Amino acid sequence: MPGGSARWPASQEIEPLRMTAPTPSTRTLDLYDKLREDLLNGRLKPGQKLQMRFLMEAYQAGQTPLREALNRLTSEGLVQSREQRGFVVSPVSKLELQELTMTRCWLEGLALQKSMEAATPEWEEALVVAHHRLARTPRSLNPEQFEDNPDWERLHRIFHRTLISQCGSASLIGFCDHLADQLYRYRRVSIRRVFSTRKIGDEHQAILTAVLDREVDRAVKLLEKHYRHTADVILDDPAF
Repeated sequence: MPGGSARWPASQEIEPLRMTAPTPSTRTLDLYDKLREDLLNGRLKPGQKLQMRFLMEAYQAGQTPLREALNRLTSEGLVQSREQRGFVVSPVSKLELQELTMTRCWLEGLALQKSMEAATPEWEEALVVAHHRLARTPRSLNPEQFEDNPDWERLHRIFHRTLISQCGSASLIGFCDHLADQLYRYRRVSIRRVFSTRKIGDEHQAILTAVLDREVDRAVKLLEKHYRHTADVILDDPAF
């Protein structure tokens, strides 16, 4: 309208949007989240064939949104698409573990260095808080035998992400997040083996101390050692 701002008809201004069922994109995203969680938690095993009929029953979903979700997971490397044979959970291998660990050390080492160079009191405070919450949370829900504690896993991810959050590159942080997801599948393989012997809390504390002391080289080396220790535990496991 000349001389004024355009307005919707009154009926469209006040009529709320009503949806009786999820749109395909919303349904696909929901399935993607559920499948991704089950892939990372090991409910869907490495190498397992993802039969469409099984998935449709297990996730109460149609074939189209399932395929869309699986295609997205394929692009992330968590699922493989095999011509004429459907989808399978990406297998694990020692070679891939070594490559992922090496790449994570490179990228997170750089991200930690840049974060420390751009350190602020607010970032250091956030890091101390993240570590404090992690340190106060038991690794296992059962002190006698390993029982995964979801709260610990969540706080563990927050601590490591906070370490690199000041690097100034959202893309770099995104790559690091992706590698963390890929490696989480490997950690699940042998996590019970070192539950009672590995002093992972001491490793986190040493990294934090080096960061707060502004010892960049030491902090990066400790972070890389922390990740390589995890990989070595798995690589030395006869069952892997």
